[in-house]
Order: sequence, then C-alpha cells, then structure tokens
Amino acid sequence: MEIKDTSETWETVSTRRPFEGAKTAVSSDVVRMPDGATVRRDYQVHPGSVCVLALDEDGQVLLLRQYRHPVRRKLWELPAGLLDVPGENPLHAAQRELYEEVHVKANDWRVLVDFYASPGGSDEAIRVFLARDLAEAEGARFEVSEEEADMQFARVPLAELVRGVLAGELANPGLVSGVLALSAALAVEGGLDALRPADAPWSARPYEA
Repeated sequence: MEIKDTSETWETVSTRRPFEGAKTAVSSDVVRMPDGATVRRDYQVHPGSVCVLALDEDGQVLLLRQYRHPVRRKLWELPAGLLDVPGENPLHAAQRELYEEVHVKANDWRVLVDFYASPGGSDEAIRVFLARDLAEAEGARFEVSEEEADMQFARVPLAELVRGVLAGELANPGLVSGVLALSAALAVEGGLDALRPADAPWSARPYEA
C-alpha cells in the first residue's frame, strides 16, 4: 500500500451555511456514509493560509509574538497570512506577508511543508515556505493595527525552537510544523536543496502561476 493522501468526495446530500463571516464561514453538510447512513458534519470553510520560515545567515528564524483571542494566549509565530485573493499564487502571498509583517525580503524560496490545520473541523490548508538569503525591505514598514500593533519580534536559533516545540512551550501550528520540517530536512540526504521549488503544485489550493 502506498502511504499517500488521496482525493475523495463522499456524497453530500444537502448543505447550508448557518454562518458567513468576513473571511471564513461555517458549512453544515449532510454526508452519506459507506453503510448508507447519513450524518451531519459542521466545519469551518477557510480560504487557506501561508507561513514563512525565514532563516537568516546565522541559522536564526524570524518570529513574531501576537495575541490570539480564541486560545487566550500570546503565541510566537512565523509571518503568515490568509489566501484571501481567489486563485492567488501562494508564493506571492508569502512574499507579501514577509514584507508586511517583518519588513524583510528573501532571494531564495522553497516549499517546506503543506498541511491541513484541523481536517476534522476545518478545510483550512496551510503551506509553509522556507525563505533564505534575507535582506531588509525597501521603503517604509507596513502600518500595523489591532492585534498587530502589539506584536513583538525576535530572531531565535533553530535548535532553541525545536527544544521549545518538544517541551510544549510553543504551540502555533505553522511554527511547530515549519520548525520540525526544517529540522528534518536538514537531517536527510540532499538537505534543503531537496525541498520542493517555491512554485510546486498544491492540490489543496490550486493557483495560477
């Protein structure tokens, strides 16, 4: 058996949207099971997200710390943002978020890891990019507001982040997935050069090049 996720769609008998927000919604579907029974599945409809693990020449990762109200925590995170422009190339979105959130640009981009944030309750798909060969961006920094006005920034060695993840001290899913994926990529043959190119296809969120 090949251990690989595959596309499959079970019959949706009916669907409705009990909630429609500015960026996300809730879908309530009645789905037919293999035994013929039907069940209701409620889940968040999400446009998808990108994260950027920006690694500097000293082996440090650029982080920001932001308040997240649903979990009542300030979390250390990677620069990230929504794919709220339909069909947008996720690389372009990642480059924009790196510029806006930490005012940095990168000359080398790779796909680090793709994952679903919580597939039992949301269709949110996340792509984490690895960005290297960093430099300060030109022009004035993007003006922040709301939660972003309280953000803190840091550059942290990768080994310290791996330790923090395994100790349960860091819990943002993009950060956890990106840090562990980078650590794993560095340990395998081919290293970072074996990572997928930045424009690699993404079946969860197809896009125009």
